[in-house]
Amino acid sequence: MSSEPSRQWHALTADDAVRERSSDAQRGLSAAEAAERLRRDGPNQISTRRQRPWWVRLLLQFHAPLIYILLAASLVTLLLGERLDSAVIFAVVLVNALIGYVQEARAVKAIDALARSMKMESVVVREGRRARIDAAGLVVGDIVAIEAGDRVPADLRLLLARELHVDESALTGESKAVSKRCDVLDDATVLADRRNMAYAGSLVTRGTALGLVVETADRTEVGRISGLIAAADDLATPLTRKIASFSKVLLWVILAVAAASFLVGIVRGREAMEMFMASVALAVSAIPEGLPAAVTVMLAIGVGHMAARRAVIRRLPAVEALGSTTVICSDKTGTLTQNQMTVRAARVGASEYVFTGSGYDPAGEVRTAAEDRQVDASSHPTLVDLLRCAVLCNDAALHREDGTQTGWRIEGDPTEAALLVAARKLGDSRLNAAAAESHAHRVGVVPFESERQYMGTLHAGGAVPPLVCVKGSVERVLGMCDHAAATDGQIGPVDPDAVHDAATRLASQGLRVLAFAQRDAVPGERDLDADTLERSRGLVFLGLVGMLDPPREEAIRAVAACRAAGVRVKMITGDHAATAASIAGMMGIDASGDGPGAAPRVLTGAQMAAIPDERLPDEAESTAVFARMTPEQKLRLVKALQSRGHIVAMTGDGVNDAPALKQADIGVAMGIAGTEAAKDAADMVLADDNFASIAAAVEEGRAVFANLVKFIVWTLPTNGGQALVIISGVAMGTALPILPTHALYVNMATAVLLGIPLVFEAKDPEVMSRPPRDPRRPIFTFELFMRSGLVSILLCVASAGLFHWELARGEGEASARTAAVTAIVVAQAFYLFSSRALLRPAWAVPLLSNGWLWAGIAAMAALQVAFVHAPFMNAVFHSAPLDGQAWTRIFAAGAAVLVIVEAEKAIRCLLGAGGEA
Repeated sequence: MSSEPSRQWHALTADDAVRERSSDAQRGLSAAEAAERLRRDGPNQISTRRQRPWWVRLLLQFHAPLIYILLAASLVTLLLGERLDSAVIFAVVLVNALIGYVQEARAVKAIDALARSMKMESVVVREGRRARIDAAGLVVGDIVAIEAGDRVPADLRLLLARELHVDESALTGESKAVSKRCDVLDDATVLADRRNMAYAGSLVTRGTALGLVVETADRTEVGRISGLIAAADDLATPLTRKIASFSKVLLWVILAVAAASFLVGIVRGREAMEMFMASVALAVSAIPEGLPAAVTVMLAIGVGHMAARRAVIRRLPAVEALGSTTVICSDKTGTLTQNQMTVRAARVGASEYVFTGSGYDPAGEVRTAAEDRQVDASSHPTLVDLLRCAVLCNDAALHREDGTQTGWRIEGDPTEAALLVAARKLGDSRLNAAAAESHAHRVGVVPFESERQYMGTLHAGGAVPPLVCVKGSVERVLGMCDHAAATDGQIGPVDPDAVHDAATRLASQGLRVLAFAQRDAVPGERDLDADTLERSRGLVFLGLVGMLDPPREEAIRAVAACRAAGVRVKMITGDHAATAASIAGMMGIDASGDGPGAAPRVLTGAQMAAIPDERLPDEAESTAVFARMTPEQKLRLVKALQSRGHIVAMTGDGVNDAPALKQADIGVAMGIAGTEAAKDAADMVLADDNFASIAAAVEEGRAVFANLVKFIVWTLPTNGGQALVIISGVAMGTALPILPTHALYVNMATAVLLGIPLVFEAKDPEVMSRPPRDPRRPIFTFELFMRSGLVSILLCVASAGLFHWELARGEGEASARTAAVTAIVVAQAFYLFSSRALLRPAWAVPLLSNGWLWAGIAAMAALQVAFVHAPFMNAVFHSAPLDGQAWTRIFAAGAAVLVIVEAEKAIRCLLGAGGEA
């Protein structure tokens, strides 16, 4: 891109800025011109952040206390003349560092790829039509539309702003959102005061606007700053931090034991060199140096599994928390339902109407509910007024498009699109004219925001008479009305009780209910704002429209799966309480866990507002459906459930949902309908906005954690067993059964070839039939702690026993040590089968269900045969070939470990101490 200095765009008029960028404020750029500018300037993406050079990242793999000890051991052994041992120790350290480097690079790359897959989108005007495109495709001169919840995709000179407020705190440090306008500013105006500019990366918190793209990518203000910043990914999670902390504590304990062993040996008259090697071997064998890196890799692999099921993990700790989730608070629209609204009914005065057809295809009729006759528009003037209001107070668009399932495509909100479809079904040309002129002659708008719960528009000129139209929640719109229109168009006093009764009847059918009202525009009224609209009242109530967004079939099944897994599902919606209860009943959502057919308890936002904080946890626990909730109340709900010890997953898609998403243990944003603010605050993004993907992520989270526990419980006895073998040798005053190079070899080879394949273990079919894991419960339960201790002792007995057996047979120390090392490797391979089902019989898991495990065993077997019989391995590791009798005893010892562990499981089961793993 060009390196010329940026223009002072805030000091230009909107028209001058448009001319400067060779654009058109009404039609935007042509597709051909946009493509040419994209080719010339490149995509609208900040250059990839600068990372540490590869050699720095490689050197950092050596930055660990244990590695320092090993390097020191390598240096000392070299100075003592043991060049081969020194070279082996250093080579193992180097290989370990390379493996860590590659694993970390792959994990970071996988997470970066997932992050890039969640593209930021923008609404752009090109050739006079609005389209939603990847923000990377924006070019200078584009006309962009932004609204509350959007992240500004490029530096914009504002052309039109309606109650626009933007949070620029990341750029300017200003903690409050600033209001924006389109006036020309002085050339010397500082960045924080440029109210006619919206800068890339800032967040729209309120209102709508059109803006001209004046700078993209690295030429934006945030791009300039990003060029000075280097950031690194943090792959640490609470679990890996605990393991790393545990390793550090264990390091000092082992160093103390190693030092004590060294002193004991010296006092007993052993040679200093021999005892030094014993101490090094003890330290090397006992520390699980590769465990934190292996855990990170396993979690990263889990992230990939979840992405395949449409759940993109943005933060690695989310994988852990998913396995413990006890409550999912889910939005209804589009997540539990299909997000394809269809108007089913309307209520005008005392008359009720039924709309046929479904989806966005306008084929269908409007019929009277009482007589079941097709409606003649001329005989129902108020219905025409209601549908005209629905068309005018509307930001959606409906286009015929070949190749789609229905032949029609919508732009904008599905609810508003459903109103356009309903209006077409009446067959009145006046409604089509209103649709054609709704934007061209709209002179004022009060955008919908959750706090207001309504939208208002002002129209003047064209075929539409000067008119104010309002649509929104029944309570909000009714509160601004003094009069109501009857079916025949006669105006009379509004009857709130009758309106509420009609709304309740519609909602009880599972319909979402919207209210509509209008008034004539005041002469000279050229703009509309919320304060004036709410103070003036004087609106004429036109009627109600009921629409249905049917539940997703897969979401119904997912709710049932969550119920079986002990995960409570709570539905949050802005709909009427009766509508929410009806949909919840269809979904099988209820607080008692009784399933479909149970009557769900509903709590409205107004009712919650009256509940004090100390009582809210009990109310939240016993309530399944929360209706008419504000974003602030969502935050209260999350805190209330957490106070009862729940691990809460919360979904959200709007900018005001961000606090609740951050507060939740798992914040879940919508990938399609979600705002950039919601995605930034979330731990997980649903690529398909489907509740079933949340349930799938919970299932994957449980499976990943279960396999992670299996790996930890399998690998720690390797360290414990080797340490006990070395301590026994020192205590008995005999030669060391295992040398430092042997311990390094076993730790690395078994962890990579035997341990990592556990992450590919198939999910337990009953993983979603058990209650969630208590996050306060330690990974090492008493049963698993005792298991690790038992296996450590068994490995020690097998290794040390075979070492002394071989010596008693007259074999040399090299052969005896080879038998000791091989015994540990073979016993770990046998124990691997038992670890696939920690507290159930090994045969409960199909033997051939994990191909990676068998591949790992085959690779380990080949490596171990080379360790025993290959001359170059004999020279490097001081090993020696074994005869058939030794191999027979080794396999017998390994099989014995498996039999004893399985017997221990059976005894625990008989005593009633079995578990679920």
